[in-house]
Parts: sequence; structure tokens; C-alpha cells
Amino acid sequence: MDRRTRHGRRSGMSGALKATAALNKVRKVYDDLAQRPIERNCIRRTECCHFKLTGRTPYLTKGEALLAAQALRATGRKSLPDNGDGSCPMLQRETGNCLIYEARPFGCRTHFCSAAGGPFARHEVIDLIRRLEDVDLALKGQGPVPLPRAVANALKELSRGAAR
Repeated sequence: MDRRTRHGRRSGMSGALKATAALNKVRKVYDDLAQRPIERNCIRRTECCHFKLTGRTPYLTKGEALLAAQALRATGRKSLPDNGDGSCPMLQRETGNCLIYEARPFGCRTHFCSAAGGPFARHEVIDLIRRLEDVDLALKGQGPVPLPRAVANALKELSRGAAR
């Protein structure tokens, strides 16, 4: 159903409301994941945060990247930190803490760390992955993108939105 105003523009949900609804859907996926009866125990050893060493980088959908970028901005940062050593830009080397732990992406929540219980089996979380993909489509994302590039792009998008 295509609703148009007298001037030919679409009426309905504004871009900001659409983005807020999409980010709420991403948060709900994270909450639903936490409720799964799969044994996990992240002890924050940060091994999984060293992408260059592990050869594994989480890929984020646009909704996840926007949520991560918002969380990073909430720390007072306007740009993505560069650790220079191939580790996650969200990893604080001094403390070993994640700058956005509560908003960390799905890939970080389901990572391969054996100390935390190993990776989630894809069949255990495919429904959640599909929901993240649906949000990506709604936001006109381009599919999963490596974390550093995804968050950098989202930060630029947030900055453009703030400038309007």
C-alpha cells in the first residue's frame, strides 16, 4: 500500500522512527540470544578481539553497526579508535574491556572462543541471523560487512544525520 501526500511524497514512518524501530529489533535479537539455553561463559579473555591473530573478524549487518556506533558515541568518541595491532577497535588495550560490551555485535556474542564454550552452532541461531538480515534489508544495508568498516560507515551515517 503506497500512501502519498498531496505533494507526491510518501507519508508514514520517518527515517528516524524507522531506524529506532530497526535498532529495537536488533536489541531484541540480542535479548533473545541471551535467553537461549546454550551453555556460555564469557570471561573476557579478549583472545577473540585480536582479529589479526585469530584470522577471524566479526561481520555486522547495518542495524548492528548502527547500534555499535551509537554505543561508541555514547562513550564520547566520534571516530573509530585505531589500535594499530589488528585487534578490534572497540578493545581498550589498557583494560582489556570492550568499549561497547553491552551493545557488542551478534558475532561477538556467538564467537568461537573455546574458553567461553566454543561457537554457537549455526542451526541454533539461524532464526536470529535471519531477523538481523531482515533489519539489514529494511535499512537498505548491503549485507554483512567486517566490523571496522561497518562501524566506521555507521559513524559517518550518524554524523550526517546529526548535521541535518
